Amino acid sequence: MKETLIVSKKVRLKSPVLVEGLPGIGLVGKLAAEHMIKELKAEKVAELYSSHFPHQVLMLKKGILRMLKNKFYVIRGKRHDIVVLVGDVQAVTPESQFQVCGEILDYFESLGGKRIYTLGGYGVGRAVANPKVYGSATHMKVAEELKRYGIQFGEAKGSIIGAAGLLLGIGKLRGMSGACLMGETHGGYVDAKSAQSVLEVLSKILEFKIDTKKLEMRAKESEKFMKRIEQEAAKQKQVQEGALAGKELTYIR
Repeated sequence: MKETLIVSKKVRLKSPVLVEGLPGIGLVGKLAAEHMIKELKAEKVAELYSSHFPHQVLMLKKGILRMLKNKFYVIRGKRHDIVVLVGDVQAVTPESQFQVCGEILDYFESLGGKRIYTLGGYGVGRAVANPKVYGSATHMKVAEELKRYGIQFGEAKGSIIGAAGLLLGIGKLRGMSGACLMGETHGGYVDAKSAQSVLEVLSKILEFKIDTKKLEMRAKESEKFMKRIEQEAAKQKQVQEGALAGKELTYIR
């Protein structure tokens, strides 16, 4: 198996735009992207598997298991078709982030895509009643273009870690453009309000209408899922530490 494998079906798209919503701060991007997929009845067109993801599989209620993966969906739009990237996890090391993001961009480029929007949270360490949306763009032209949607550029500080940053950074080197849209959030819990703020802005940019009433319910579902993955990762860490200490290993779920 290749380090990263994308299993896809043939699809023809109109001026495609990539929207990334993988797990991150407050699960803001993940919530927003998954809500788009559900409410706008997106079509799944590809799945990405990678040896750079945590070494585990998920056991499902029906008694079967599945690999951790990222998924690509398509939403047909007026001027642009939207390719939405969601998933269970991100790659676990800096080196693997570069490798996986490169594969994602290869796939998006093969579809004819040039514009990228990554979604995430901007942690401020406090609860926010009406979250602002901050932005960081690949080019000044893009920032100026997006300011009219109420996105605040130049105020967010620090770095954008993971796919939300690297897809734009590597994409820029490959002639692509775009921006990271970050919803203001506490950072310590799953934030549906922040996801709603990001989604409302994105819907104006990409010209689609969406009902956000079910976001709170999806926030609770996502929180349970991510806690499960974290618990399994903690178990694996204990097993590895036990092996290093020379203890007898037993797997207990």
